[in-house]
Amino acid sequence: MSDMDYIYTVDNEEILIEPIQRSTRNNIIRQYVSCRKKKKMTQEDLFKRTGISRPNIARFESGKYNPSLEMMVRIAAGLDMQLDINLQAMQE
Repeated sequence: MSDMDYIYTVDNEEILIEPIQRSTRNNIIRQYVSCRKKKKMTQEDLFKRTGISRPNIARFESGKYNPSLEMMVRIAAGLDMQLDINLQAMQE
């Protein structure tokens, strides 16, 4: 692994960030898919509202695509939602 896989605390403790990234991405995907399905929208409907291609939406929803912030904001808007990002203290 490279140094990019870790962050370091003030006490120089290594924290592997890949599991955190994966968990966060999976949580976001679940929220988007849940919202889309509650609104009875297909990926094609979402494409028509956002201009994001259906294959890109499918890759995002399958976890095979790491979306940009712009893409997540556009999808949220297409779902009549607003993206809200919060920072939380890490549990020790």
